[in-house]
Amino acid sequence: MPSAREALLDSAHSALSTLPWTSVRMVDVAAAAGVSRQTLYNEFGSKAGLARALVRRAADGYLAGVEEALGADRVKGEGPAELARWTVGAARANALVKALLTGVWGDHLPGPGSLPTAGAALPTPAELLTLVRDRAVAALGRGAAPRGTEELELACEIALRLALSYALVPADAEAHCAEPDSCRPITPTITSEIDTSLSVETTSSRKIIP
Repeated sequence: MPSAREALLDSAHSALSTLPWTSVRMVDVAAAAGVSRQTLYNEFGSKAGLARALVRRAADGYLAGVEEALGADRVKGEGPAELARWTVGAARANALVKALLTGVWGDHLPGPGSLPTAGAALPTPAELLTLVRDRAVAALGRGAAPRGTEELELACEIALRLALSYALVPADAEAHCAEPDSCRPITPTITSEIDTSLSVETTSSRKIIP
């Protein structure tokens, strides 16, 4: 059974599927979670605190999914493609993840402007993508030679860039990629793009996602 905190976050996230954040009422979030409004305020302090926790949970869930996607039993030599596949599915399944990755929040989401200034800042898209790339390289490049690590770093960056392109395609393509495991049609394209890019010599030993 979920804790009161998780139930409240689930309730707030569900409300976002039908209402803009400015129209989401704390009393309704509490009622849908089956707790008192006072419990909600005790947990989050304010609506801005609830928004921060909601966005933070989305970021943490995406990062946890990255590590799972790169698990040894799933990768089978397709680490960057697995990373891209998970990123596309996560961005399409959760508008907050998509906003975190792209920086495009829209008026209906609890974007940076509605979050409290106190506390640790949320990562920018560049920071989040760089973190993901570096985690992927660490997970996939154990024991690799320096040159191999550089190529893996570039491959993971390319995979992430391509994943964001797929995540932002028109809505009529979403039916083909609603969840991570249904994203397999993108793998040949991503693998081809990575192979092509790595076949070109580069003078830079480290790329940073802008």
